Amino acid sequence: MTEVRAERPLIEVVGLTKVYRVGVETIRALNGLDLAIERNEMVAIMGSSGSGKSTLMNMLGCLDRPTAGRYLLNGRDVSAMDAKELAQVRNEEIGFVFQSFELLPRQTALENVELPLIYARGGWRGRKKRALAALDRVGLLDRVDHRPNQLSGGQRQRVAIARAILNTPSILLADEPTGNLDSATTTEILSLFRQLHAEGQTVIIVTHEDEVASHCHRVVRLRDGRVLSDLAIQQDIAGRHLRANIAGKAAH
Repeated sequence: MTEVRAERPLIEVVGLTKVYRVGVETIRALNGLDLAIERNEMVAIMGSSGSGKSTLMNMLGCLDRPTAGRYLLNGRDVSAMDAKELAQVRNEEIGFVFQSFELLPRQTALENVELPLIYARGGWRGRKKRALAALDRVGLLDRVDHRPNQLSGGQRQRVAIARAILNTPSILLADEPTGNLDSATTTEILSLFRQLHAEGQTVIIVTHEDEVASHCHRVVRLRDGRVLSDLAIQQDIAGRHLRANIAGKAAH
């Protein structure tokens, strides 16, 4: 009988450690962290200040290298890659969405979305067509010639998302993507992330807001550079309610 091999996770993090030295002080931002994320998951990564979530995001986004441990993305060990190799992985495998949008103010929505193709191999082929298709996916075909200052916050974030998905990345990595948006626009942007997830995109959202995390299917909470809990959203919400009830009873 032929053995059927299970597909490896999209992301495998094993013993990931990151140590910073500030003067004579040593800071362990990540402390032997283990994590696996499957393809087409929608995961929230949470934690208080100093928990390691920003450092983990930098590692997953190939913006930094670990002090120790391994990080495999699509089966490739990126933890030991040099700067040139990491830049290639970032451009081909990862789409970034930031709280501050990171759009060029003098460029139109279309030109901002086209940017990743300038640095991609063969990216000049059909560049405008691909950028227009990405803007269409986020519902902004009627704003292609608008500059960022002519767009609302939600529209600017949609441009940033269109730019992030342009190269069909393996993961869409969002860092506090609704931090500068009002509640109605936040719901709109999170609905867009859910739509992209439904189309097959792996989405990872780094956030400190439980409301944002509730739109994901899984919540990974960090503390002191390690995974504190890793639960399906229903279990995470139930756990928060239980802790709140216990705290309320203790207060009385």
